[in-house]
Amino acid sequence: MSTVNVLFIGDVVAQAGLKAIARHLPRIRREVPIHLTIANGENAAGGFGLTRAVADDLFGLGVDVITGGNHLWDKREILDFIQQEPRIVRPANDHGGELGARSGVFTTTNGFRVAVVSLMGRVFMPAADCPFRCADTMIPALRRATPIVIIDIHAEATSEKTALGWYLDGQVSAILGTHTHVQTADERILPAGTAYLTDVGMTGPYESVIGTEREPAIHRFLTSTTQRMGPASGDPRLSAAVITIDAETGRAQSIRRLMCRESD
Repeated sequence: MSTVNVLFIGDVVAQAGLKAIARHLPRIRREVPIHLTIANGENAAGGFGLTRAVADDLFGLGVDVITGGNHLWDKREILDFIQQEPRIVRPANDHGGELGARSGVFTTTNGFRVAVVSLMGRVFMPAADCPFRCADTMIPALRRATPIVIIDIHAEATSEKTALGWYLDGQVSAILGTHTHVQTADERILPAGTAYLTDVGMTGPYESVIGTEREPAIHRFLTSTTQRMGPASGDPRLSAAVITIDAETGRAQSIRRLMCRESD
C-alpha cells in the first residue's frame, strides 16, 4: 500500500516562527519521511501578513505550500506577487476577488498529487462566503485530479470547525484548523476516513499572548485602549501535525500532533 505523509505546520508568527521551523523541520524529516510540507503563513511577516521575502524564507526552509487567512492581505506588497506564486493558497471563500490561487495541486516527493484548499470561517471573523458551500463547489473538481485533499480551515469558533469536519468526512483526507494559535488535543480519524484537528497551534513565540508581546496585550485588556502590538520572541516552538494518507483512496490512516520546543 502506498502512503503519503503530509506535515502541516500551524500559524507561523514572525521571526520566532521561522526560527522554530529552521531548528525543527530537518529533525522531523530525519525521523519521518515527509512527502509534502504545508504551513499557514498569514502572520509570518512581523506578526501580520506575508511578504515576498518571508515567503521565500519559508520555501527556503523546506515549506512546499503556504496557506492564508484573514491577515494574508495585511502587507500591500502581496498584491503584486501572489499572482505569480501558485505555492501560496489564499482562502477560497474570502473577498480577495481574483487575486491568487484559491487551491492548488502539488506533487509530493514520492510522486503523488495532493490538493490543498484554504477556507475561512465566518463566526467572529471578517466577512466571507460560506465555507461549507465553497467546499461543495471545489472538492469534486479537485478529487478528479487526486483523491488526496487537504483543507486548512482558518476559523475562530471550534463549533464551526467541528461542523465542517463532520460535513466533509469522507470527502477530503484531512481538515486542519488554524487561526486561534492554541493547539487542541482532539486529533482523530473520523468514521469515513478524514483526519481532523480543531487547531494545529502556533509556530512562534510562546512567551506571548498568541504571538504578540505580553505587556501591551495585557494593557489593552485592562484599559480597552488601542495599543501598539508587536511580535514577541521568547520560547519559539513549532506546532504541527503529521498525517499519513492512503495514496490510492485518499483516506487518512493516522494523525499525530507535534509540539517542538527549543530544548528538543
